[in-house]
Amino acid sequence: MNAKGYSERDEKRILDVLGHGLLKEFPNPDRTGCPGSDVLKRIASHEMPLADAEKWLNHLTSCSPCYGDFSQLQAAYQHRRTRTLLAIAASILIVACVASWAFFLKQKESSVTQTAVLDLRNRSIPRGTEPNPAEPPLKVSRTATHWEIYLPLGSDEGRYDVRIVTDSGESLMAASGIAKLNSRGITLQVAVTLSSARSGRRVLQIRKAGSEWNSYTVLLE
Repeated sequence: MNAKGYSERDEKRILDVLGHGLLKEFPNPDRTGCPGSDVLKRIASHEMPLADAEKWLNHLTSCSPCYGDFSQLQAAYQHRRTRTLLAIAASILIVACVASWAFFLKQKESSVTQTAVLDLRNRSIPRGTEPNPAEPPLKVSRTATHWEIYLPLGSDEGRYDVRIVTDSGESLMAASGIAKLNSRGITLQVAVTLSSARSGRRVLQIRKAGSEWNSYTVLLE
């Protein structure tokens, strides 16, 4: 039942009664006893309570002009109602699409933020704990939890150790992983945790198991 008190049974009764009036086709050229157009409009659009509309039903069953006016008003109401429902459905669909797109962008941004790429393919291979001062620092986000390291050209596959240290040699992070050959060269993937580390210049040290450390300057952001 809708807010104005019309149940499906009520609407069927009204339509049956009005249909009966249409079939009888009572002409009323002088429009004797006809309600105003505002009354017909309120009945057609369900704005008038059913109890108030009852007194007009007998007239509508015996006045073809009123029935014709009512039919047109009801058709216009149904058209507006359908158009409103379609507009609401379209709005819901747009909101859902925007929400889905925003979620996708957030997930994509999160994925990019959580993965950092460190490209060492064109870097020299310095031996020892001192990085090459002539090379610019590598930039990496402290929020990244996964590093994909492209090792310098000429590197071998196998297990590698990775760590981040301060200038004084204090270790901030240590990890290890297996470097493998792929389309980007020898690639090492490691899980890291640096979210609690302070930003600034640090030293990235990488070595193949059993070998010396190779050092690179990194800028934690």
